Amino acid sequence: MLKTKNLFLTALFFVPQVFFAQYTDIINSNRPGETMSAYAVGKTVFQAELGIYGIKEKHDLLGYNSNGFGTDLTLRYGAFLEKLEFILDLQYQMENFDTPFTSYKKNNFRQTVLGAKYLIYDPYKNYKRTDNIYSYKANRSFDWHSLIPAVSIFAGANFVGADNPYYFSPQSAISPKVALITQNLFGGGKWVFVTNIIADYIGTDYPSYGYVLTLTHGFNDKWSGFVENQGYKSDFYSDAIVRGGAAYLINPNLQVDASISTNFKNTPSILYGGFGVSWRYDGRYKEKEVEFKSNEKAKKNKDNDLQKKEVDYQEKERKRKSKYE
Repeated sequence: MLKTKNLFLTALFFVPQVFFAQYTDIINSNRPGETMSAYAVGKTVFQAELGIYGIKEKHDLLGYNSNGFGTDLTLRYGAFLEKLEFILDLQYQMENFDTPFTSYKKNNFRQTVLGAKYLIYDPYKNYKRTDNIYSYKANRSFDWHSLIPAVSIFAGANFVGADNPYYFSPQSAISPKVALITQNLFGGGKWVFVTNIIADYIGTDYPSYGYVLTLTHGFNDKWSGFVENQGYKSDFYSDAIVRGGAAYLINPNLQVDASISTNFKNTPSILYGGFGVSWRYDGRYKEKEVEFKSNEKAKKNKDNDLQKKEVDYQEKERKRKSKYE
């Protein structure tokens, strides 16, 4: 997509155009929102996204108050193909519950998901918007091609241990999770809209279905902000959450962020707040370097061929002239 770094937005959701690779010059993090972007980190690239948050809940009907904190860690690795990424997503939470009759603690893994994401359609592959040299207005008009989203699919599994208080059954279990991911860029890349449609705990007694919608805006080469709406529904628990926050790019491989989340009901009411960091290791990534070298070699060979043809032509001209002298 854009090779310039003047939009920090590309650190979060980068659409490749050069070499059609998933790798970008600056880190491509899913934080601080909850959506997965359509694009992978790049072949041989390793990325870690870590967050710490505090949580406060109050349930008017059950009469309890809860305070606690948690941590979430996402490990991403690109392997085999540029379009393929493997993901390990962990979330651990600790809470203190106070009721009119007792107090107790709850702590365990709230989420353990292992899966893979694959880009099935990239609207920017083999596409480049051409400039109209006769019309300044045409060059600033809305790019209708941006309405076509990049599309990815995610498939993985939930792993739940026995006696997990965040699960609806005391038994350990493994259940599928799938998601459809779309991503659009607007305004020349200043705005990115990502959707995730999710089916979770498939095949269990309480399957969950949900969505996450994220709109991100790049303010400058360092700062970006986002707003997000997340909803999920099951017979075990349903909710709708709004979220907002910002991220700051420290260097091409390091980003920090902060966010806050809340819902609109009191059974329970929820307030989250936290911060996080994303770090990338791309020392083994060679595709760009190889492509550049091959292009330079091809250009050099072409220049050598032209020089050789010029020398041959001059030699023929010299012989022709000497024949008539």
